[in-house]
Amino acid sequence: MLDEHYTNPKLAEIYDIDSGWSVDRDFYLSLADPSKKLEILDLGCGTGLLCDAYAARGHSVTGCDPSKTMLDVARLKPHGKNIEWVESSAQDFKSLKSFDLIVMTGHAFQVLLSEEDILIALSNMKRHLKTGGLIVFEARNPAVNWVECWDYSMSLDTKFGSVEESRKFLNWDGQRMSFELVYKFPNETFISKSDLLFLSKNKICDLLIASGLVADSVFGGWDKSPFYPDFSKEMIFFVRHN
Repeated sequence: MLDEHYTNPKLAEIYDIDSGWSVDRDFYLSLADPSKKLEILDLGCGTGLLCDAYAARGHSVTGCDPSKTMLDVARLKPHGKNIEWVESSAQDFKSLKSFDLIVMTGHAFQVLLSEEDILIALSNMKRHLKTGGLIVFEARNPAVNWVECWDYSMSLDTKFGSVEESRKFLNWDGQRMSFELVYKFPNETFISKSDLLFLSKNKICDLLIASGLVADSVFGGWDKSPFYPDFSKEMIFFVRHN
């Protein structure tokens, strides 16, 4: 079952206010050479911000997300009519196309909550990747104390009025974190509970190899700084056929 902040129409409409354009999207956009027309697949595309930016540069873009609600918002993007939208999980995605670039952004990789799901998703990416193609995704480094810095609260200025959003840590079992997001609208409140899986760089590399893939590089930041196991917050994987 999908989390409410992906399926509630009101929350989907304000998603880009909270999770708008950012340095990580600049990073992913830079991966696509604007002088070429690439076939690009965005798995877990959400409301389609990155898909729209790729399409604006002339690339052939497929956006895949398991949430119909998010895709309904994505279709309204300026270049939405030029993008193929597919309602599917990363594990179940099917296309006759093969892709030069496959991305999974916004820590969507961590929504895959079992090694079995990860292996199925990675094998599916491999199946849809062109020879010489590139897969890029990121996950949070589990060595960082995420519990200590997880909670936040903010006010969002939306067409519904001011919305108070907060995130609260609930539980940590060594690999899996549970948390909740609370959205207080002027006349109603929505609570969405979520889980994320935190795996080490070495474990993810092992799963890549088991899927017939290999990590060419793993960066620790959006400036392509090296990955330091003890303190880098991000693990950004550049992956190719093995």
